Amino acid sequence: MGQSFGTNSHSGEQRHYVRKEIGIKCPVCSKFVLPDDIECHLVMCLTRPRLSYNEDVLSDSKGECVICLEELCAGDTIARLPCLCIYHKGCIDQWFEVNRSCPEHPGD
Repeated sequence: MGQSFGTNSHSGEQRHYVRKEIGIKCPVCSKFVLPDDIECHLVMCLTRPRLSYNEDVLSDSKGECVICLEELCAGDTIARLPCLCIYHKGCIDQWFEVNRSCPEHPGD
């Protein structure tokens, strides 16, 4: 499966070509998965626990939240992930509705 062979009738030459299977994009992690593997992959993605985080209130400005691209300002409620990345708490909560990893460290 995954290979097809044919000829090119326009030039008179015989050419072989390979048809590559197109993957299905996982709605949870956005990886492309072969059709035969998607069911198992979805079960794994949906049952993997999301990262836990510590909630805090910023005392100093810390740059921007890479999810909403707005500044992390003193007084904002933030979430600090185990990798030490910080985001607005509301932003990471929405992110975790669809994803299960840090936006900046998806492989962890």
